[in-house]
Amino acid sequence: MKINSFLPKLIFSVLFLTVFSCKKNQKNDDFSTNAGTIETPQGMIWVPKKTFIQGAKGTDKYAMPREKPAHEVTVDGFFIDITEVTNAQFKKFVNETKYVTVAEHPIIWEEIKKQLPPGTPKPHDSILQPGSLIFNKNVKAVVGMDNYYQWWTWKIGANWKNPQGPNSSIEGKDDFPVVHITHQDALAYCKWANRRLPTEAEWESAALGKNTNSIFTWGDDASLLIEKANTWQGTFPIKNEPKDGFELIAPVKSYPSNSLGLFDMSGNVWEVTADFFNVNHYSDLDISKPILNPKGAEKRYNPDNPYQVEYVMKGGSFLCNASYCASFRISAKMGVAEDSSSDHMGFRTVATIEMLKK
Repeated sequence: MKINSFLPKLIFSVLFLTVFSCKKNQKNDDFSTNAGTIETPQGMIWVPKKTFIQGAKGTDKYAMPREKPAHEVTVDGFFIDITEVTNAQFKKFVNETKYVTVAEHPIIWEEIKKQLPPGTPKPHDSILQPGSLIFNKNVKAVVGMDNYYQWWTWKIGANWKNPQGPNSSIEGKDDFPVVHITHQDALAYCKWANRRLPTEAEWESAALGKNTNSIFTWGDDASLLIEKANTWQGTFPIKNEPKDGFELIAPVKSYPSNSLGLFDMSGNVWEVTADFFNVNHYSDLDISKPILNPKGAEKRYNPDNPYQVEYVMKGGSFLCNASYCASFRISAKMGVAEDSSSDHMGFRTVATIEMLKK
């Protein structure tokens, strides 16, 4: 196999790996009952304990099998970031710890090949250079929507500081979500900040706001999408009509919050969670018994990417369009490999009362 034909397969099977192959002292009844004298951390909001419907809602025409069946869960209260972690916040973490993200590390073939089918040939060393995936906004035409190689590009030198490659920067973009962050990078940030990643159930509880059974973060009215979230308008992936105000990524808080005061739970950038991605997880659940604080699947499983460890990511991104993934819905989910990064995935963190008391 020639290197040129092998590269797309390597990059997309290993490094992208999607499923598709505040105010302090804020209180409400639940918070004041359970939190005692704990103050709301800066930049976070309390999500009260709630029983709600997790997974695909009955009227959701875009729901996929991995989102079914819907089931009732109860999730205890927790704090969550009002926005995705921003460039400014991640910069502070890096400055204090000297952390180097996965996208900045040299690529080690001996590690990568463990995630590939046996016998996969090694590409040329000139290709195995630090970088990340960026969306190719210059696509003029595509042949079939199953081949996402057509609109993704492996960019050597792309990372959180240089989101479009070596000639780009985040100067003046402190309030944008940090991107090109892997699951591993997010965990490192959490350790530094005394936070953790949300479970999928926690994420859905927060995204629902004060609702318990809605399709979107604002309710069930799909016509409000343009004004409520940063997504793709037009013909994906060849023509984007930024009717919502932004062609690609947007600063945090550019769109209205949900009913709890959380921003960008729908669109802008995907948000990685703590749960393993398993396409059969919901169908394997015993929903005859109460489900309290679910932690997701015990084992990861994605038949499209059997060699990689994948985690659930939620919320969709600026690339989501009804004609393609419609992942701006609360129940939508994709899988992402633990060492994969791109320019449309970030994260937000959570904290519990127990964590803050330590």
